[in-house]
Formats: sequence, structure tokens, C-alpha cells
Amino acid sequence: MTEIPSLADQLDARLRRALEVALPAGADGVEPQLRRSEHADFQANGSFALARRLGTNPRELAAAVVAACPPDDLLAAREVSGPGFINLTLRDGAIIRQLARRAEHPRLGVPLGDSRLTVVEYSQPNIAKEMHVGHLRTTVIGDALARILAFLGAQVVRQNHLGDWGTQFGMLIQYLDEHPEAGWHGTQQGVAALNGLYRSARELFDQDPAFADRARARVVTLQAGDPYTVSRWREIVEESMRYFRTIYDQLGVLLTDDDAVGESFYNPVLEQVAEELEQKGVAVRSEGALCVFFDDVRGPEGQQVPLIVRKRDGGFGYAATDLAAIRYRTATLGAERLLYVVDARQALHLRMVFETARRAGWIPPSVEVQHVAFGTVLGSDGRPFKTRSGDNVPLATLFEDAIAKARATIVEKDGHQKAGDVEILAREVGIGAVKYADLATSRTKDYVFDLDRMVSLSGNTGVYLQYAHARVRSVLRRLAEMDGAGDLPDDVSLESSERALALLLDDFSRVVIDVGETLEPHRLCTYLYSLSQAFTDFYESCPVLRAESSDIRAVRRLLCSLTADTLQRGLDLLGIAAPDRL
Repeated sequence: MTEIPSLADQLDARLRRALEVALPAGADGVEPQLRRSEHADFQANGSFALARRLGTNPRELAAAVVAACPPDDLLAAREVSGPGFINLTLRDGAIIRQLARRAEHPRLGVPLGDSRLTVVEYSQPNIAKEMHVGHLRTTVIGDALARILAFLGAQVVRQNHLGDWGTQFGMLIQYLDEHPEAGWHGTQQGVAALNGLYRSARELFDQDPAFADRARARVVTLQAGDPYTVSRWREIVEESMRYFRTIYDQLGVLLTDDDAVGESFYNPVLEQVAEELEQKGVAVRSEGALCVFFDDVRGPEGQQVPLIVRKRDGGFGYAATDLAAIRYRTATLGAERLLYVVDARQALHLRMVFETARRAGWIPPSVEVQHVAFGTVLGSDGRPFKTRSGDNVPLATLFEDAIAKARATIVEKDGHQKAGDVEILAREVGIGAVKYADLATSRTKDYVFDLDRMVSLSGNTGVYLQYAHARVRSVLRRLAEMDGAGDLPDDVSLESSERALALLLDDFSRVVIDVGETLEPHRLCTYLYSLSQAFTDFYESCPVLRAESSDIRAVRRLLCSLTADTLQRGLDLLGIAAPDRL
């Protein structure tokens, strides 16, 4: 598949060649540093650092570069500006030819790049518990990154690390056995019921020592593989998986049952993990527990705070399971890159786990591992988003509210749509609004959950982008009904708003690659919002349906078509629907 370098990349190459001609002995390592300019398409800055190095005047140096960079079929004009900047103006025809190539390219010109096998861990719900607002960011951000990295060529392995093992299941199973009247299985609200029953079991566990002993004994029988206990555990897991599928389908993420790997999967190898860490001298016994210590991890009184691999009672916690997962992902899956889309509050835990795995040799130097941290969803009071009673907001409730808000917005905008269409669109718009609000915020920052703002038709919202896409598709449908739009002309003259839109369209590759490198989806959101605004400016100042000639209409049709395709592709990479009609 032919790569389509951006116009900025092409100008960069032209400047480098000009530097080699103007200063063959002194141009090594110079970065032209192209940026957008108010007075030309791009402005180059790089002569200042080079002039200092060579002991010459920056403006004279810039003039030498300009002289070695004559106009051609790409470059219409170049001039020295200010104390040593270079203004560069592209030919209109070169811009349109570039867009035509992107429009014909199945990937809109985005090249394939990093092909490493990349494991992305995200979502991570707990069995027998409802998914709540605390699971929103990991699921939405992780899914967008999985899509974008796969689009860029990575071999992405999605991993949904489920909490499906431990003391809580012995507690719950024992409680269910002792309270057969507690109906939950097969009901519509099965997991919600299990969630409530677990709370009752936890309360009884804390208050009744005899029940606590029976629950601990049940954990032992579960870990020993007792057929009856395991069958009850499997019922709970299967009910939870059905529930998770419903949530993921509503949210429109890529996770499937095949991506789910529970803590139970690693349970058989935890003892082996502990033994290997101890044999290698990575972990040591301390007060009956097996621990890993770090010089720079200390408590408030200066004492070393360990990562506990095995507790003094012989049980294993999250650290052991996380280490087993790394060992499996690198040794068995062959992962070359590990990404953990996990709350920022887990930073210390993950840093200790990663360092332990490196010491053990489970993360070799060739493997990259990164904690893709994210902030918290806040309520209007600036605190973590909760219900009035102080509980976490279930995702199902959040979705219902978002869809209802979106339905009202759609009906207010156009009250003539069919009821069935309104319901489909309400889901696409409502869920898209929630996802976009999350993704449009820099992932390391907190944000306030505000449904009214999320479903607004103005501002940087998912609804605004969806309406922008639908608007462009509407224009294209009307253009398709018209005669007189022929092939692209050889010679064109672009208006300023056409030029601005065209140059933004050419930025798509750069933006997607940038998101793949930084793992910051909000950069793509910002780009799509700017593109939508640029299209509005273009459409308001440049008649499309009533263009002055067929040549002009052909150029503007190209701008419309590529804008629609770019918006659709960009929204798809974010996991957001792009309806053709709204």
C-alpha cells in the first residue's frame, strides 16, 4: 500500500535538500520545525540554532536556504520573514492533488507503522458486581487505544483482567447455600441481585465469626476444586459474563468473552511464580510473608513498603496475579509491548509490579511496558461521581440517562423522524456523547460528568461531531442528484476557507500517528472538532450546491467527501457511531 506523505512532510524534505545545497557542511541534524502561519501555509524556524552554531546571521542563513529552494510543482512561493523565519506557500493544484490521493486511499493515507504484538489490558470488572462509573474510563480509553493501535499496524491482544477469584467467592457461595430463598439466577437483574447478596454476605462475615469460618472453609474447597463449589462459582461467572456482554454491546466496545482472562486463570501457577521469585533472590521472606522491597518506596516513617507476593497465611493477593499475568503475556503470548489502562491511583502498585517483573527477567529489555493512567470522573460537587446515597453509579443507569437526554435533543432538532429511527439514533448519540466527553478530556485529568453539556449541539461534544458528519453526508446526497460536477480541474484557485479545510484534512495521518505514540486520544478529538469547525467556515463562505462552475463544484465535492470520510474514520477509531442522518 503506497504511503502518502503529508504536505508538511514534503515541505520538510524540500527544506532539508535546500539546506544541503546552501550549507553542505553544516546542515546535519537541523530540524526545520514547520508550523502553521497566518501569512503563509507554513513557516519554518530552524535557522536561529544553526546560525548560532555557524556564527552567522539567521536572516542571511534563511535567505541562502530560500535561494536553494526554488518554486516547483509543490511550492508556489517562499520568502524570508522577520529575523530569520521562512514563509512557505503551497500551490493550489498540489493541495488538491494531495487530497485526491488521500480520498482514493483505503486508509485515507495513514501508513502502517508499529507492528509489535501489543497487549492492552482494560475494563477489568469484578465478577458478581455491577459495572459502575469507575469502569467507564478504563473501558472507553482502552478500547479507543486498541482500535487506533490496530489501525496503525500493531498486533493487538485485548485482555480483560476479571476479578473472579478470592475470599469473596467463598463468602458469597456459602451465603447463597445458607439462604436458598435468595433468588438471583436467571433474573433480568441477576448481577445487581448478586451485588446486593454479596453485601449481605460481607456484613454477616464481619459480624458472625462462625459464618466467617464457614466462608473461609468454602474458599479452601473452591481452591481445591470441589465439584459442587466450582459449579456454583461457574454459575456466578456465567451470569456475570452475560451481564458484561450487555454492557459492552451498549457501549460499543470490542471486548468479547475471548478477551476475558480472569484471576482464576493464573491461580494454578501462583506458587510457581512465588518460588521462582524467591529462587532468583527477587523476593525474600519477611515476618512470614514473601515480599519484594524497593529502596525508593517507603512509608510515612521511612520504613520500606514491600510488594507482598504471598501473605503470611499462605494466600496470594493481586500482586501475585499481576506478576503471573506479565509472565504469561511475555513468555506465552510473545508480547512486545504491554499497556495497562488503569486508574492513576494504582501507579505505585503497578510500578512495583513492573520493577519486580523486570528483576525476575519476565520483562526483558526489548519489551516496553507502560501504565496508561487516567483521572477520575467527578460529580458537579467536584468529588468522585456517586449516587445521592453515596454508591457508585451503575453504568446501565448512566446509559439510560444519556439515551433519554439524547432522545430529547434529537426530537427537539427534528420532530419528524420515525420512532424506530429516533430510538436507534438516541442510543448512538447518547452513548457516543458519554464516550466522547471521556475521550476528549486529557486522560490524565479528572473531568465533571455533565449530561446536559455532553449532549449539547454546540461546543466540543460528540453530538456536535455526529451532526457535522450527518450534515456533510446530506450535502453529498444532494450533490449526487445534480449534474455538472465533472473531474477535478488541472488548474484551481482556492479560497482561504477551502485552503484551511484542505490543510486540516491533510493532517489526519499526522494526528493518528501522534495518538498512537502518545496514547492520548483527546488529540484526535481536538482534531475532529477543529475539522468540523473548518468545514462550517468553508460551507458558509463557499457555495457548494450553487458553485459558479462544474470545476469549482468538483473541487468542493472533493472537500466535502474527504471531510465526511475523515470524520467517520476518526469517530470509528474512537469507537463512536457516525450516523449518515440526524
